[in-house]
Amino acid sequence: MAMYQKIKLKSGEYAHIVEIYEEGVAYEADIYSKSGKTRTDSIKHTDIAAVIEEVERPLSA
Repeated sequence: MAMYQKIKLKSGEYAHIVEIYEEGVAYEADIYSKSGKTRTDSIKHTDIAAVIEEVERPLSA
């Protein structure tokens, strides 16, 4: 896991890692709720469903 990595939680919410307490164990994350609100909370590695990897593509004309 890396700082500012985008993830999807098992709850269905998306989040960004903002602090790594212990790799593979616990993190602090900005969590974006389905209602549009953002909260910062501690999460466990087991709360993570997927790591979101973004791909940069050039804009075609």
